[in-house]
Amino acid sequence: MGQPISTPQSSQYATNPPRELPTRRGTELLLLAFAAFIVTSAFILVQANQEQELSWSLLWYGMAYLTIFAVAHLAVRRWAPYADPLILPCVALLNGLGLVMIYRIDLAEAVNDPDYTASAPRQVLFTVVALALFLGVLIVVSDHRTLTRYAYTFGLIGIIALALPALLPSSLSEVNGAKVWLKLPGFSIQPSEFAKILLMIFFASFLVSKRDLFMAAGKRVLGVELPRARDLGPILIAAVACLGILVFEKDLGTSLLFFGVVLVMLYVATERIIWVVVGLGLFFAGCIIAYNLFTHVQQRVANWLDPLETYYDAGGGYQIAQGLFGLGTGGLGGTGLGAGRPDIVPAANTDFITSALGEELGFVGLSAILMIYLLLAMRGMRSALAVRDTFGKLLGGGLSFTIIMQVFVIVGGVTKLIPMTGVTTPFLSYGGSSLLANYILVALLLRISDAARRPQAPPKPRPQQQAPLAEAHTVMVQRPQGAGGAGGGYEGAQ
Repeated sequence: MGQPISTPQSSQYATNPPRELPTRRGTELLLLAFAAFIVTSAFILVQANQEQELSWSLLWYGMAYLTIFAVAHLAVRRWAPYADPLILPCVALLNGLGLVMIYRIDLAEAVNDPDYTASAPRQVLFTVVALALFLGVLIVVSDHRTLTRYAYTFGLIGIIALALPALLPSSLSEVNGAKVWLKLPGFSIQPSEFAKILLMIFFASFLVSKRDLFMAAGKRVLGVELPRARDLGPILIAAVACLGILVFEKDLGTSLLFFGVVLVMLYVATERIIWVVVGLGLFFAGCIIAYNLFTHVQQRVANWLDPLETYYDAGGGYQIAQGLFGLGTGGLGGTGLGAGRPDIVPAANTDFITSALGEELGFVGLSAILMIYLLLAMRGMRSALAVRDTFGKLLGGGLSFTIIMQVFVIVGGVTKLIPMTGVTTPFLSYGGSSLLANYILVALLLRISDAARRPQAPPKPRPQQQAPLAEAHTVMVQRPQGAGGAGGGYEGAQ
């Protein structure tokens, strides 16, 4: 009987099997428990400072919060076991702090207006629906690379979703002067929040397939090699169409966000700084054109330059000035949760929720929240760098940069660093569309992170090919004594 042939590869994996990497789900669970402790303590402080007693509503909010993120943790443990252990706890803490501040503003508004409808219960409902979408993405998208098959379909749907509010009458799409909503019976939705994710998938796939052409092909102009027009055409058409739609809808915040994300993805794909220079040049040219064409842009700039001068004007700087007063009142350490007056700032639970948090938590607390956003984006970027496919790198980088860009746009507007735009703060602000879209974004980040950290299966040992019988060597075998007759002898065997 012949013994099985052992190759060097098979021997190596037989004696040294690949080391199983830890999933770090225990670390995630511990951090989620810490986030739940912080959120629960914040609820107690708000309730104590507002009513000097604790109510049963705290138990309801606390149990809802724990249930939502316990289900999210179990889903990640089941469908993305190797995902980054810090992404979900950061999201849970931000979402919980946003719920605390929305609840705190509800208590203040209820004192001023007995008929006020609380927003915190609806925010919990939005979070439950967002969790359902989160689970759906984790289950359906088992491999992020499959999204490339539908890239052009996603791009078309994204453009339609952006254009739809502009095509509808104002009664069905306009809120506070911006035509960005889709008003349906019983609820409203902002299609641009979902369109940005669909368009990022399209741009990531398109840049991967055309990366070489963006880097080398085409004519040389002023020492710069440009892509061919037929290769650059689709991305320019999509970008110009989206930006044009957003300008006509007066949604400059999403326009700025979308333009910045596409520019960063283009730079990451090509590693050519010329694209950043050209993009910034186009951006400043677009700003000048928009300022001269649209009165609402001129109003935003005037409010940014001196909100006190336009304090009493319709659509003037009253909101920005009140937000700055709140931040000044908070100072370094804040007034304490439940001890400030964030309710006197218009839209304190949506666009200006960072102003409310800055007033009651102070500069230290608001800086800590911004650090959580930075940590979340850094972990997403780390996963994007570690994943093995180019599409995952581009998509993960774009999704992570979206979080940072969105925070920069809204916090920069609240603090008067840049003109104010109507972008919500991810996971903190009240609103269903933003929360749903951002949970889809997080699910995709976790999927990419799982692919980046998941250990690769060892290569299967290649079976050794046996020589044909005609090429086999002849071996002389000695016949044992007494076998087959008297006397030994030799016989040939193949």
